[in-house]
Amino acid sequence: MESSLKCLVNDDSRYQESFKLFLERSSEHKCMQDFIHNLLPDVLASIGDGKSHLNVIGVGSGAGEIDLEMLSELRLKHPGVTVDNEVVEPSAQQLHNYRVLVSRKPDLDYIKFNWNKMTAGEFEENWKAKKMTKKADFIHMIQMLYYVKDPEATINFFHSLLNKNGKLLIILVSGESGWRRLWQTYRSQLSNTELSQYVTTQDVKAFLESKGVSYQNYELPSQMDITECFAEGDEKGELLLDFLTEVLNFSKTAPPDLKAGVMELLRHPDCSVESNGRILFNNNLGAIVIDPLKTGC
Repeated sequence: MESSLKCLVNDDSRYQESFKLFLERSSEHKCMQDFIHNLLPDVLASIGDGKSHLNVIGVGSGAGEIDLEMLSELRLKHPGVTVDNEVVEPSAQQLHNYRVLVSRKPDLDYIKFNWNKMTAGEFEENWKAKKMTKKADFIHMIQMLYYVKDPEATINFFHSLLNKNGKLLIILVSGESGWRRLWQTYRSQLSNTELSQYVTTQDVKAFLESKGVSYQNYELPSQMDITECFAEGDEKGELLLDFLTEVLNFSKTAPPDLKAGVMELLRHPDCSVESNGRILFNNNLGAIVIDPLKTGC
């Protein structure tokens, strides 16, 4: 039977509220920053092949904070380069926020920003319609593959745009995370939209290996404090439950057996650990750095 539960993303204000709370309760931003400043520089050092101009594509760039941190690391590894930066982001508000951020940051004159208010799929269509031949030195897709209809096709397209020394960075929830166990168990009962693909790094790695594509994998440890989810009627707990299940007002609208099952799984050692009276959900991310396609025999 098709689920009658309403998708959280259909209520933008509640989604934004729950996402903000998720960022407050999790170490997601910190684990990404640790990766960008400690591991990504070595990746960025290998691109470009001594060129004075680099092409970058950010797919699903949001408000740009992470993008600018990566561009900063890129410049540290390649001082003096100029950068052509394609920003792909379907949200007008997020794109506006990114532009404002750029306007307030000094020393970005070396970057030319090309603003594309479109989805990854629309960008692909537009690129092909214009018969573009430009290749990219660095492409990043951070926490966005959940929102495309065909993650494998999306990866294939952007992978095909890499220069011979380019790199494609994908960051997603890890196949070792609590998210994967939650999705594996309850996907069919929670989801009534094709918007969310419930994709993890495990899926991406399996796809790349089936194609013989070489990549490097990094596990990024992260936790999310979900203690309030178990306090009946707690407003913040209900917001976090909405975010975890991607269901609008999950606590109030889910059938009792589904709610009981989800709550039990969230507390299970496969998903969370208990520490000092707090329940910490495994929010681990994975970063996959994909090498260019090999040409020739």
